[in-house]
Amino acid sequence: MNQPSFDPGLTQKYDSPLRRTFNADGSFNVVRRGTHWRDIHPYLHLVSVSWSRFFGFVLTAYVLVNVIFASIYFALGPESLAGGMAPEQGVARFLKDVFFSSQTLTTVGFGAIYPNTTAANAVAAIEALVGLLGFAVVTGLLFGRVSRPSARIGFSERALIAPYQGGTSLQFRVVNRRANSLMEMQATVTLMRVKPEDGGKLRSFDVLNLERSSVIFFPLTWTVVHPIDNSSPLNGKTPQDLAAAQAEILIVLKAWDETFSQTVYQRFSYRYDEIVWGGKFTPAFHVNGSGDLELEVDRVGAHEQVPGLITQTAAQSS
Repeated sequence: MNQPSFDPGLTQKYDSPLRRTFNADGSFNVVRRGTHWRDIHPYLHLVSVSWSRFFGFVLTAYVLVNVIFASIYFALGPESLAGGMAPEQGVARFLKDVFFSSQTLTTVGFGAIYPNTTAANAVAAIEALVGLLGFAVVTGLLFGRVSRPSARIGFSERALIAPYQGGTSLQFRVVNRRANSLMEMQATVTLMRVKPEDGGKLRSFDVLNLERSSVIFFPLTWTVVHPIDNSSPLNGKTPQDLAAAQAEILIVLKAWDETFSQTVYQRFSYRYDEIVWGGKFTPAFHVNGSGDLELEVDRVGAHEQVPGLITQTAAQSS
């Protein structure tokens, strides 16, 4: 997987309203136009699509190949295949051809139906080769899908404007939802805003400075903090300001997966309406009776309101 990059000075002009940049599953909310069929890589497509679409494609291809070869056997005439229930005509005969095709394609070969002419034997030989190659490709795709490393990082449902060293900060919390070990976790956080200009709108990106942009170990939770100081693009901003700018916090996490010995990435985003002003995260782990740290993964987004913080933030922005 490749890490997307954002140029801090990048601006893009457009006229229509902007949807969120990252979908809930981390995919890009981009519709591609103007591509050619040669730009599509079948392997990459079938490895990355959902499991339902993948199995739907395999089932469709299996049925289609059997129907094509069954049609060829049917066109060769009733004498091309022998065995089975006889005599068959019409639909019954075509079904017999389909069943023989499936047995040949999968190299099962029950023997109840067999090719009876030279042409039928030649077609059966070709179909057996197609079956061997086809199932080898499907097996490779299955291995590629199940062996592909991927991160399963849980994000807090909301980002917070929370207290930080006498001021405020933007915070969100993450947790590894799997039992595997992730090392050298790094975070890149970017603020996307929309600004009116020349009768249109400009989309700009600013990389946010973090209190700590990486952690070596990631066994518990990690609260990523962006201090809102004088250099922060969020300094002096109110909820209304972020709403007017259609602000979105874009997050890319990078980590080393110790199980696969490969680098994995996770993307996420918070829109302006997914930010809680005046909140503070509450602990998601505690020490149990045996002295072990007990992590409650489902509490990664647990937070509470901080009295007076919204008033304090408003006063700082005025």
